[in-house]
Order: sequence, then structure tokens, then C-alpha cells
Amino acid sequence: MPRRVVSLVVPVLNEEDAVPLFLSTVRPIVDREPYDFEFVFVNDGSSDRTVDVLLAEHARDPRVKLVDLSRNFGKELALAAGLQAARGDAVVPMDVDLQDPPEVLPDFLRAWEQGAEVVVGVRRARSSDTVGKRVSARLFYRLYNRVSGNPIVPDAGDYRLLSRPAVDALNALPERVRFTKGLYTWVGFRQVAVHFDRAPRSAGTGKWKPWKLWNFAIDGLTGFSTLPLRVWSYLGMLVALAGFVYAAIIAGRTLLFGAQVPGYASFMVTLLTLGGLVMVSLGIIGEYLGRVYEEVKRRPQYVVRRRVGFLGPDNSPGNLPGNAVCPPTGAAAYCPCCGARLAGHAGPESPPVHSLGISTGHAAGHAAGHPTVPGDDNDRPRA
Repeated sequence: MPRRVVSLVVPVLNEEDAVPLFLSTVRPIVDREPYDFEFVFVNDGSSDRTVDVLLAEHARDPRVKLVDLSRNFGKELALAAGLQAARGDAVVPMDVDLQDPPEVLPDFLRAWEQGAEVVVGVRRARSSDTVGKRVSARLFYRLYNRVSGNPIVPDAGDYRLLSRPAVDALNALPERVRFTKGLYTWVGFRQVAVHFDRAPRSAGTGKWKPWKLWNFAIDGLTGFSTLPLRVWSYLGMLVALAGFVYAAIIAGRTLLFGAQVPGYASFMVTLLTLGGLVMVSLGIIGEYLGRVYEEVKRRPQYVVRRRVGFLGPDNSPGNLPGNAVCPPTGAAAYCPCCGARLAGHAGPESPPVHSLGISTGHAAGHAAGHPTVPGDDNDRPRA
């Protein structure tokens, strides 16, 4: 009976020093486990020697695989590319800086063996963070869990084990502006938590700046809640009610005490307050419209320059040159010719030409008269 496969998905950006340390730490741990492992690195537009280091590591260890994106698409989409490429029965997204301790991997695997479909890594404490980051994180988790209707586990990042059904469910979600922490929870499945202590970075510097974290939080709130829109509806009704009450008071005072000249100061305060509220409400509406605009353009989530180390069902190389476009998944992930599942097909609106990188083996199957699906759990001839 073939051994099950576990995929480690590792997005990297300018991590030439961290990659060798990561592999030298992880290999002894995974080599003791009764599984076959693959290390799926996603290069998110690195400008240093990260790709060269990964190619050298692949030459020494074929378990090291590379998805080389054409530019920097951001960690969320790099992670999506890694989940699409991973072929394991279980998939573990983790950071290359070893702040996600590989020593916890055996605990993840034991929980998976006992029936958990998602094993969530949760930090015991945030003592390594600054006071500002700890406070802002606590406020964000409280606000998000209160308004979203899709609560996430506080202090849990991307470090977790996902079973194949959970990965397939995530890969079927088509949105381009992704808040993966929320998507992990949205797809459901049986989840258990494993607590760990987060270590300092092994090498390099962090890529998450305060402004990027702020935008990430906005993506999370707008991606899973429409409450900000409702709040401004309620606030508008309250302001209108206050205006009616104030108008009634002015009318009553005029009838009782005669006409009065309104004060300039109160007029300006009212004008500026209402103007500010209108601008803020327009900004919130614009945020949601921007998300709609990004989705309706239907651009690919990311573009892959090349893949290294991936094989088709006939052991043909999967690292084809050129800008192979990796389209969104979901209903579009099925071949219009035969209905077979494809990890990178352009969709039902596209012509049945298998020109994308990971679909080439599928095209060869058509030519041979027995289409198969690269990486499909049910690789078999299809009518």
C-alpha cells in the first residue's frame, strides 16, 4: 500500500538565507514520520537569490518543489498558489522563518490520524510582539468575531494541517481578494487546536509592515461582513432623527420667544460633522465597490513563470516554461471536453485547448484516448 503524502507549503519572498535553515531543520523531523513529504515553495517575486537557492536544493532533494510566480502577488495569493500545487493527502502551510516551529508537525499528524480534518496551530502567547501589535491584534479578533458571523481562532495564523477535502474546498473558492484566515473557518470541517510557542525569526526580516497589516484587517472585515454598511444606515437614521428633534426645538423656541439669529459656530460644527460622516460612509461604500470591481474583472489570481519538480501522470515534467496562467478555481476547474477535474483550467467559457502548464498531461491523455487528471485523487481512464 503506497504511503500517504504530506505537503508543506512555504511562500517565500527574499528568503535566500532562511531557506537552507528551514530545510535543515525540517528534514530530520519529517524523515522520522511514516509519510512521504514534499516541500512546495512558492516564490512571490523575490529579488535576491531565493530562486537559485531553491533550484540548488531541488537538485539535491527532489522533494523540494518550486512554484515561481511572475511577480509579487502578496502572501495570500502565493499561499493560494501553493495550495493549488500541493498534491498531499494533508497540506501544512507554514512560514520559512521557523517562527512556526517544525517540532509541532508530529502533533499535527497525530491529531490528523485520530480523525481531525483541520488541525489549527495556536500561539500560547504573543510575548515576542510589541505592545502595539498585541493590543491591535486583540482588538481585531474581538471586532472580527463579533461582526463577521464567521469566528476565527484568536492567535492562530496560517500554520495548520489541512486534510485533502479541506484543501479542495479552499481551492474551489474563487475570490481574488483573499483573507485566508477567514476562509479556513468558512469551509468548516472538524477542527482541533494544537498550542505552541512561537519562536523568533531564524533569518531575514519580517515583510508585514503596519500599513500592510491595517489593509489586511480591512480585507478581513469587508470580506466576511456587511455590518459596516449597515452601521452607516443606522447612523444616518439617528442623524436624521436628531435633525428632526432639533428642528422641533427651534420651532418651539421661535413660537415661544420669537425669532432668533442662529449661531455661526453651531452651524459650522454641524456642517463639518455631517460632511465628515458622509465622507467616511462614502469611503466604506467605496471599499466594498472596490472588492466587487476586483472580482468582476475575473483576472487570474496569479501568474506562474515556471514550476519545478512537478510531474504529470505520465512522469512528464510539469515545470513548463512561459507564463502559465493559473486561473481561479471552483466551477471553472473542470475540463469542458470530458468533465474531468483540472487544477488549472481556464473555465467553461474558454475553448477546450489544454495549454496551461499543469493541464498539459491532461491534453496528452486526450490524444491517447484515455484522459486522466494530473494530481487527481482518482487518476484513472475516463470516458
